[in-house]
Amino acid sequence: MTEIRAPITGSIRQVLVSEGDAVAVDQVVVIIESMKLEIPVEAEVAGSVVRVGCGVDDVVMQDDVLLELS
Repeated sequence: MTEIRAPITGSIRQVLVSEGDAVAVDQVVVIIESMKLEIPVEAEVAGSVVRVGCGVDDVVMQDDVLLELS
Protein backbone atom coordinates (compact mmCIF):
# COMPACT_ATOMS: atom_id res chain seq x y z
CA MET A 1 0.00 0.00 0.00
CA THR A 2 1.33 3.43 -0.95
CA GLU A 3 0.22 6.59 0.82
CA ILE A 4 0.08 9.96 -0.87
CA ARG A 5 0.65 12.63 1.76
CA ALA A 6 0.11 16.39 1.84
CA PRO A 7 3.34 18.22 0.96
CA ILE A 8 2.17 21.35 2.78
CA THR A 9 -0.52 22.58 5.18
CA GLY A 10 -3.55 23.99 3.36
CA SER A 11 -7.12 23.50 2.18
CA ILE A 12 -8.23 20.86 -0.31
CA ARG A 13 -9.58 22.61 -3.42
CA GLN A 14 -10.09 19.57 -5.68
CA VAL A 15 -9.94 15.81 -5.38
CA LEU A 16 -9.45 14.54 -8.91
CA VAL A 17 -9.80 10.77 -8.28
CA SER A 18 -12.26 8.43 -6.56
CA GLU A 19 -11.91 5.05 -4.88
CA GLY A 20 -11.34 2.38 -7.51
CA ASP A 21 -9.79 4.73 -10.08
CA ALA A 22 -6.54 3.76 -11.79
CA VAL A 23 -3.76 6.31 -11.28
CA ALA A 24 -0.66 6.81 -13.45
CA VAL A 25 2.76 7.99 -12.33
CA ASP A 26 2.87 11.83 -12.12
CA GLN A 27 -0.92 12.12 -12.44
CA VAL A 28 -2.32 15.05 -10.44
CA VAL A 29 -4.70 13.56 -7.85
CA VAL A 30 -5.38 16.44 -5.45
CA ILE A 31 -5.02 20.22 -5.51
CA ILE A 32 -4.23 21.99 -2.23
CA GLU A 33 -4.52 25.75 -1.71
CA SER A 34 -1.98 27.30 0.60
CA MET A 35 -1.29 31.03 0.95
CA LYS A 36 -3.38 31.78 -2.19
CA LEU A 37 -1.34 29.30 -4.27
CA GLU A 38 -2.69 26.08 -5.76
CA ILE A 39 -0.31 23.17 -5.28
CA PRO A 40 -0.92 20.05 -7.41
CA VAL A 41 -0.20 16.77 -5.63
CA GLU A 42 0.97 14.02 -8.00
CA ALA A 43 1.08 10.26 -7.61
CA GLU A 44 4.66 9.01 -7.34
CA VAL A 45 3.64 5.48 -8.36
CA ALA A 46 0.95 3.92 -10.53
CA GLY A 47 -1.84 2.01 -8.85
CA SER A 48 -5.48 1.87 -7.91
CA VAL A 49 -7.10 4.22 -5.36
CA VAL A 50 -8.05 2.19 -2.30
CA ARG A 51 -9.06 5.05 0.00
CA VAL A 52 -9.61 8.78 -0.34
CA GLY A 53 -8.80 10.40 2.99
CA CYS A 54 -9.76 14.00 2.21
CA GLY A 55 -12.54 16.05 0.69
CA VAL A 56 -13.05 19.50 -0.79
CA ASP A 57 -12.59 22.29 1.79
CA ASP A 58 -10.90 19.97 4.31
CA VAL A 59 -7.93 21.55 6.04
CA VAL A 60 -4.92 19.25 5.98
CA MET A 61 -1.58 19.45 7.75
CA GLN A 62 1.74 18.63 6.14
CA ASP A 63 2.20 14.83 5.96
CA ASP A 64 -1.52 14.02 6.42
CA VAL A 65 -2.56 11.04 4.29
CA LEU A 66 -4.62 12.20 1.31
CA LEU A 67 -4.95 8.92 -0.61
CA GLU A 68 -3.95 5.27 -0.38
CA LEU A 69 -3.00 3.34 -3.53
CA SER A 70 -2.49 -0.37 -4.04
